[in-house]
Amino acid sequence: MKKFILFVIGGIGIIAAVWFGINTTEGVKKVNTTAENVAVKGFDTVAYFTEQTAVQGNPRFEFVWNGAKWLFANRENLEKFKANPEAFAPQFSGYCSFAVSKGYTADSDPQAWKIVDGRLYLNYNPKVKELWEAEQEMRIQEGKKNWQEFQKKKPEHKG
Repeated sequence: MKKFILFVIGGIGIIAAVWFGINTTEGVKKVNTTAENVAVKGFDTVAYFTEQTAVQGNPRFEFVWNGAKWLFANRENLEKFKANPEAFAPQFSGYCSFAVSKGYTADSDPQAWKIVDGRLYLNYNPKVKELWEAEQEMRIQEGKKNWQEFQKKKPEHKG
């Protein structure tokens, strides 16, 4: 009977260790996603570069990369992304660039975007985008520095 009790206690301990190991992370998520695990709220990240506008993606043209679903307006954009996802994925995993520069994460609005030096940056909303643009170079540098830290320690998320 003692062996059985020790076996059960040991099993519970192993299950708890596995559970907590799976549900704790060091650092930020690889991609900021919706509850449905969709990146950039379903907008086509290639279209920002090719059409210079925010275009809603189509679920028919879906690709899973970095654990998230990415949607595209057409097959051509899907293929471009597949060939080089890093070139089209937003900086800071799609979190608000202003927030990252300030040391925390926040969701982003696909309509509040800008391409700088061939990189896509998203912001929380158009007003926050204006604040980010007013100090754009400094905000990008601060964001890069903070992003390195976010890989080690999960930052506060403010919405």
